[in-house]
Amino acid sequence: MGIIISGTKLAATRKETLRQAIVEAKLKYDRVPRLAVILVGNDVGSISYVKGKEKAALEVGINITTYHYDDSITEKELEDKIISLNHDNTVDGILVQLPLPKHIKQDKIIDLISPNKDVDGFHPYNVASLYLKHEGILPCTPKGVIALLDSKNISIEGKRAVVVGRSNIVGMPLAKMLLDRNATVTICHSKTKDLKEITKEADILIACLGKAKFITGNMVKDGVTVIDVGINRDKETNKLCGDVDFDSVYPHAAYITKVPGGVGPMTICCLLENTYIAYLNQFKRN
Repeated sequence: MGIIISGTKLAATRKETLRQAIVEAKLKYDRVPRLAVILVGNDVGSISYVKGKEKAALEVGINITTYHYDDSITEKELEDKIISLNHDNTVDGILVQLPLPKHIKQDKIIDLISPNKDVDGFHPYNVASLYLKHEGILPCTPKGVIALLDSKNISIEGKRAVVVGRSNIVGMPLAKMLLDRNATVTICHSKTKDLKEITKEADILIACLGKAKFITGNMVKDGVTVIDVGINRDKETNKLCGDVDFDSVYPHAAYITKVPGGVGPMTICCLLENTYIAYLNQFKRN
């Protein structure tokens, strides 16, 4: 039986370290980091995610302000708010909760956020910095996945890593981060042929395709490390589940994460860490 990597426990440890760092930084800079969150509409999932971020921010001493707008807000009004936050020196990080209503161009809004305050790591400048190995803000979920692997001293160098999913938010940047750690990386997607044969070769398998329980026990080899990024609802039980069928994969895994309690807590933790980095960088620039 494999070892379950707890994102909840790792996040708690890292948040305590961050909390102490913020206490010390406040003595030096006379204020704590501040995160601005923009929430548009009343999607239940989005509201829940924002509440989780608010709770976590307060736990570590980050001042968080949520601007909640009706979904009738115009694109111009949202742009004006982001521009205002970009110019506010008391705001260190800006996060726009996705998805946005269809009448608002999501990419246009993300691109408008100052790269220095883009704590999600979605701005083209930060994406380019990752691919060019320049200093920048790393996307939260991929950063959290790497932290989970490192927490168990799981060797990445020289390993065959298979990433199932190619989104710009998780799959693509994660593949680059694994490549930078000298893994041999394969990216799979909905058009991949003989997927099972590829996943069975993985030493490290990352599932981030958004399909409930898609990865099953007959798709992995013994001794594999499995990181499940997916967040789905089981159609039969209506409970949260990942992209990995945990019960069938677990007997084959050396290390594995669960949903919930795996990648999710680390994503929020890395968001807080990115806010702290942006906060320190603002004082360095000034």
